[in-house]
Amino acid sequence: MGKNLEKVFEDVKFTPGAAEGYINKAMQPGIAELLKTDIPKEPLPDDQMVEVALKRLDQVRKERKSVQLYLDICVRCGACFKQCHYYLGTGDPKNSPVGRQELLRKVYRGHFTIGGKLFGSLAGAQKLTPEIIKNEWLKYFYQCTECRRCSVFCPYGIDTAEITMAGREVLNSVGLATKYITKVISLVYKHGNNIGIPEKAFKANCEFLEEDIEEMIGVKVKLPVNREKAEILYLPPSADLFVNTDTMVGVAKVFHAIGADWTMSSYASEAANFGLFFSYDDTKAINLRVVKVAKEVGAKLVIFGECGHAWRAARQYMEDMNGPLPFKFMNIVEYTADLINKGKLNFDKSRNDDVIVTIHDPCMWARSGDIIDESRAVINSVCNKVVEMDANTIKEKTFCCGGGGGLLTEEIMELRMKGGLPRAMAVKDVVESDKVNYMTTTCAIDKAQLPLVMQYYELPVEVGGIHDLVSKAIILEGQKEPEEMEEEMEAPAGPSVCGLCDTEFSSMDECCEHAEKEHKISKDQCDMACEPKE
Repeated sequence: MGKNLEKVFEDVKFTPGAAEGYINKAMQPGIAELLKTDIPKEPLPDDQMVEVALKRLDQVRKERKSVQLYLDICVRCGACFKQCHYYLGTGDPKNSPVGRQELLRKVYRGHFTIGGKLFGSLAGAQKLTPEIIKNEWLKYFYQCTECRRCSVFCPYGIDTAEITMAGREVLNSVGLATKYITKVISLVYKHGNNIGIPEKAFKANCEFLEEDIEEMIGVKVKLPVNREKAEILYLPPSADLFVNTDTMVGVAKVFHAIGADWTMSSYASEAANFGLFFSYDDTKAINLRVVKVAKEVGAKLVIFGECGHAWRAARQYMEDMNGPLPFKFMNIVEYTADLINKGKLNFDKSRNDDVIVTIHDPCMWARSGDIIDESRAVINSVCNKVVEMDANTIKEKTFCCGGGGGLLTEEIMELRMKGGLPRAMAVKDVVESDKVNYMTTTCAIDKAQLPLVMQYYELPVEVGGIHDLVSKAIILEGQKEPEEMEEEMEAPAGPSVCGLCDTEFSSMDECCEHAEKEHKISKDQCDMACEPKE
């Protein structure tokens, strides 16, 4: 593994304090009451920590029979070792699915099984101590991205994400978590989104994107916010309004192309659900924002944007936790793929001929959301040059980006890069064999993590969303080509006047010809002399 990597791993430390800054007072009444757990703002004293942790572990194993089943049936065969991106990136046995599970399993045996109580370490049991909680559990349960790749290869189907969540909920009960996750969840409750965008800023950015689209293609494409009634409620990851704006533009163009009756909400202005990485109470509460808004606007369909864990939190939990639901829900790639299948969208694939595309399947879509073929249907409809990575690294077997599960924090940047190693190696193969220069994905965390991974491993590959490519290829009624828009901007219609001699002309072209002939100013600089007449 090497001394440098060992040092990186030894230095992994998270800022503790589960509820420091954690706010569970939601913007509307009724949601905060769902949060049953009173999470300590600071780590509990050592003399209280073990008792509280064991009580919570006992509750979790009784409430969720799957957790106890997974703790009981593992035979430690090791089939999961080489399937875990963090084990492959670090070489640390404890940072593997079975190693991480064993941290919890040994304590479970030691305190809750007869064999463990009688025979102790001979039965693979261990008594819990404050040191184990603070030095091992906090470290390793927050180095699992809950990607579930190991589950695909486990002969018993053990879901490591469930074990990780159990471990994190026990840690929460004693005041240990990462401030990154608790801060994100708090921002959702305060502002409706993960990055704390206030309502005015959210609306202003939508208006800015509308203006930007019109300037680019000459078509007025709307991004409606807080409409009283709409058939479709769209939930973008908040990053699409400020960072991944090409994705948001592509989505808006799709809605515009079919004349969709849609809106976004400043109250539920975030698709993502970080409760999935913290507690199921928060998962339920964050999903409830969506349900409340959808009911208020009378939405018949709720569409989740390009966000991995948002789709898992909705697809696997929303109906059970917040149902029955008076609306249907799907994700934007399913929606666009269906429109393509019905012949409702028109594309010019040649507009994407500057890129050779490969597809990264987000973990939460491929293994938890059954979205695989739809992504490829859309990509192949808008791109001519598409290359798949090795079959063992895509679709259900896709490697994680290394930043999911609440790990997208700069505190552990070097570790995140190690977690991204398997994906980087798969990309490297298609870069060398097919000159791939663009990797598309449908997850906001992927779009934040993978560009850094590409840079770290010196791979000349751009990362973007599927709807970024849709945006380039889609043909809208009345749309003008970039060259036409440039000409219009360069030569505004209507009368103009030469600022050097006050001579008036019927058009900007005439004024430019005059400036070139009389004032020796080239046409490409005529805006220095000519301006539209007011």
